[in-house]
Amino acid sequence: MEKQNLPVVVIGAGPIGLAAAAHLVERGLEPLVLEAGASAGSAVRDWSHVRLFSTWAEVTDPAAEKLLAPTGWIRPEGTTYPTGGDWAERYLQPLADVLGDKVRYGARVAGVARAGRDRIVDAGREEQPFTVHLRTSDGGEERITARAVIDASGTWSVPGPMGADGLPALGERAAADRIAHRVPDLRDPAVRARYAGKRTAVVGSGASAFTALALLADLAGEEADTHAVWILRRGIGDATYGGGEADQLPARGALGLRAKAAVEAGHASAVTGFRTEAVERDGDRLVLVAEDSRRLDAVDEVIVLTGFRPDLSFLSELRLGLDERLQAPTALAPLIDPNAHSCGTVYPHGVKELSHPEQGVYLVGMKSYGRAPTFLAMTGYEQVRSITAALAGDHEAAERVELTLPETGVCGGAGLFDEPDAAQSDEGGGCCAAPATLQIGAGAPAASGGC
Repeated sequence: MEKQNLPVVVIGAGPIGLAAAAHLVERGLEPLVLEAGASAGSAVRDWSHVRLFSTWAEVTDPAAEKLLAPTGWIRPEGTTYPTGGDWAERYLQPLADVLGDKVRYGARVAGVARAGRDRIVDAGREEQPFTVHLRTSDGGEERITARAVIDASGTWSVPGPMGADGLPALGERAAADRIAHRVPDLRDPAVRARYAGKRTAVVGSGASAFTALALLADLAGEEADTHAVWILRRGIGDATYGGGEADQLPARGALGLRAKAAVEAGHASAVTGFRTEAVERDGDRLVLVAEDSRRLDAVDEVIVLTGFRPDLSFLSELRLGLDERLQAPTALAPLIDPNAHSCGTVYPHGVKELSHPEQGVYLVGMKSYGRAPTFLAMTGYEQVRSITAALAGDHEAAERVELTLPETGVCGGAGLFDEPDAAQSDEGGGCCAAPATLQIGAGAPAASGGC
């Protein structure tokens, strides 16, 4: 079969992977989406109880909506905020259903390479198609040939460890039965029982940590002796709790204020400058030890929310150009590096920033951000719009990356935001400033303000 007649393999049936498939269909190209889970949005379903910061209008893709429209699908009210469960059930699964046999479930990608060429071989490399090796849920193995590969597998499967040096703390693996890496769903009786009346350490300083603190504070109001110990690697400053009432992402601002209230009410106590080096057993409890030898009072449970990182193991035979710090594409990394930028300095981007020395392979969505902490769904939708245009040979459209975004386009994430009076917003998904149309490819991005 001619290389151009082969399918474009998309890894992952999450929001960005399914959007990629929709754009490929719109371009007359054949997608094949490989999903390790049993349904669309498997990772999203893992946090089904958590509410997004972005509104419905900001988490649906235009090409996907075109596919859904003939089925009678009704777009949810654009100014409301979905939970992960809403997003999966009301948008992702219907989209996957429309794509039909273009989506395969129970298909875990184990490796991607050039046909007949390992990473070393130069001769005839670009003329060869890709081979995608996968394992099926029944234990079988298959190999699929593809003209291009779009990896939208995300980072959910590789949470960051507790250790401050990026590696698991001593004893962390041995204590895995008492350590969670997810925001707890306290609606589940078994999960509630795990934390009710217990002392729980929450390690992390982002939106997920805020969410966990807010949930545990609510539980403390109902269950005696429930207490959270918030472990921060840095001190507490003006930005620790986010933008609060000044945050133009109301959901995130409200969440930060709830985390602050949890500390002020005594439901949580903050430990600052604590960089975990070891986890020790004290009977049925755990003791966290810092690099400076400080030892905390024993806790019953630990929730580690220190971000995620990409699984690059199955791409080892491809020639990827990745930043040495973030493990993001080298042209994208300077735009999203948290060492140098606030969330307000990132602008929309496309195929130019996402290309690699190995032509025809792209990391998109959260996977493209490597270890960078925040991402916006609209950014991912624009990524795949640009990439699919390039694959279709429409290079003008691929280079013309245009997207109306708040100037803080990288801002995103998920939070706890259930108050009725905050369920809608006239401000949209902005973070710091009014939306502006930004364009790259034809000129430099507009200047943007910080959060």
